Amino acid sequence: MNFINRMLIAALFFGSFSVQAADMTPDALAKNTTQEVLALIKQDKDLAGNQEKLHKLIEAKILPHFDFARMTRLAVGKNWRSATAPQQESLVKEFRTLLVRTYSNSLAAYKNQVIDFKPFKMQPDETDVTVKTQVVQPGAQPIPIDYAMEKTADGWKVYDVTVDGVSLVINYRSSFSSEVRQSGIDGLIKTLVEKNQSASGGSQSTAAKK
Repeated sequence: MNFINRMLIAALFFGSFSVQAADMTPDALAKNTTQEVLALIKQDKDLAGNQEKLHKLIEAKILPHFDFARMTRLAVGKNWRSATAPQQESLVKEFRTLLVRTYSNSLAAYKNQVIDFKPFKMQPDETDVTVKTQVVQPGAQPIPIDYAMEKTADGWKVYDVTVDGVSLVINYRSSFSSEVRQSGIDGLIKTLVEKNQSASGGSQSTAAKK
């Protein structure tokens, strides 16, 4: 299982927060949503072949609880400071779209995982914490997943996920830095746009054949 597919597991188990999310502790937030997410995936048999439905699910239940601005900033690294405001906006938009499509393409493959939450402690004034979990899969080794979270005015937000010791933002930082060295910030944006358009075209072609 590759890193991006493992990232999907992380997103699934952390999505679908309730309206009370802003008042909950980070670990309680994750625990209270697990069963809802699993039930939704298991009950809806149409998810696997319906890209539009998958996108709506991810947009509504998962992405609002990730801080994509901070995630993109961390992934771009030192090159973020040299990007103009419009370039930064484009980077966040395209990085977000990239992850939506990645999750959508893999979503249906995961239906029977169980998540184990590790003991969690935090001080009352803490605003940056890590929630440690482990995904147990039948016939496979457990996958440790750590959520780096920051408390914001809108509640706790995920700004990085570490899967089996590999950070999402660091994983992308290497390829992003290489692209910037070769083609600049505009080159990175262009590459992301092309990947997203290619993925979108592929999804549309698949839907058209059905």
